[in-house]
Amino acid sequence: MTDTTSELDDAAIVFDTAEPAAWSAATWFAVLSMAVTSFALVSAEFLPAGLLTPMARDLGITEGTAGQVVTATASVGAVTALLSNVLIGTLNRKAVLVGLSALAIGSNILAALATDFWLLLLGRAGLGIALSGFWALSVAVVARLVGANATGRGMAVVTLGVSLATIAAPSMGALISDWLGWRIAMAMTAGLAALAMVLQALSLPTLPASTSNRLADVFRLTGRRGVQLGMLAILLLMTGHFAGSVYVRPFLEQVTLLKTEWIALALLGFGIASVIGNVAGGRMADASIRLALGVTAALMAIAALALVLWGAYIGVAFAFVSLWGLAFGMAPVVLPTNLSRGAPDALEAAGSLMVVSFQVAISIGAVFGGYVVDHYGAVGPLTVTAVLAASTVALALLQPRS
Repeated sequence: MTDTTSELDDAAIVFDTAEPAAWSAATWFAVLSMAVTSFALVSAEFLPAGLLTPMARDLGITEGTAGQVVTATASVGAVTALLSNVLIGTLNRKAVLVGLSALAIGSNILAALATDFWLLLLGRAGLGIALSGFWALSVAVVARLVGANATGRGMAVVTLGVSLATIAAPSMGALISDWLGWRIAMAMTAGLAALAMVLQALSLPTLPASTSNRLADVFRLTGRRGVQLGMLAILLLMTGHFAGSVYVRPFLEQVTLLKTEWIALALLGFGIASVIGNVAGGRMADASIRLALGVTAALMAIAALALVLWGAYIGVAFAFVSLWGLAFGMAPVVLPTNLSRGAPDALEAAGSLMVVSFQVAISIGAVFGGYVVDHYGAVGPLTVTAVLAASTVALALLQPRS
């Protein structure tokens, strides 16, 4: 794409298996601006994991209370996702994306300057709106940038920012907090959002709205079998992932008996493998979404089951934690692409349902995983992961061939 207008709109998108055309420099620049945006937003989302102790101490609250800033981001994001495409109406999608980045800048600055817990929550709520709005639009925008038959590859580039942020944000946040304070670390995410906003303004073509979505249109999509299967796949696989992944460290401590430095190395392997999974997932999704979903779920099921059965052995633990990372890297590409195939004529509305599904899965997974680990020990959550991932493999077999 070399002109300043989008050649595709939601109503005209048709998925096929033709060989994707080579991307122009302008297309690459536009897609990379979306990747930088995902990195900036997800970095801000995950940053509190490395800042809880100094943040709680400075604001005079407990670490448990400080941890609710993450809950606030997710909760507001889930509600906003349903309404985002309704509220933006017929606004140009480029202007909306630039505006969401501006909201992220203001929200991160407010959080960095917060003098009490409620101002911090307000800043994080603004970030939740920016996050949900961006992800709700992401698949539709990428499809318009690269063409429908390269959506998976385009989303792989965009979600690469998620993998990098997952690796970098908590650790870098902790280091910067120790050196310069948690407020500086929080303010730096505003700088990342500013960079994303500039890149969007320079690289994105004008993206006029093809339709003005109504809330009824969003809910109407849930009557489609393809959308139902897509949402169910997200709920099963991501609930399983978040039920188990949160407790991988306790598992490595209690079952594999690893020391902290070895756990850090294992989690680094998870992160590196997730980056590889991004690339593999994008290419596989464009070739066969049914196969991509089945492989993603099977890899996660195998990894979790192997850890449950043989995770006491160090070599096994390292290998299958990395395999889990590979599957997790594939999932943010494969799952949204899979859902979008059920609504090629309403990608923005489908994007809203995708974001809601992810947020619900994260919440259920965290709560259920916590219950299981308290009652059945560190092996329990990984068993849940294996069962739900295996169920997603069965679901993939119900997917229509593409």
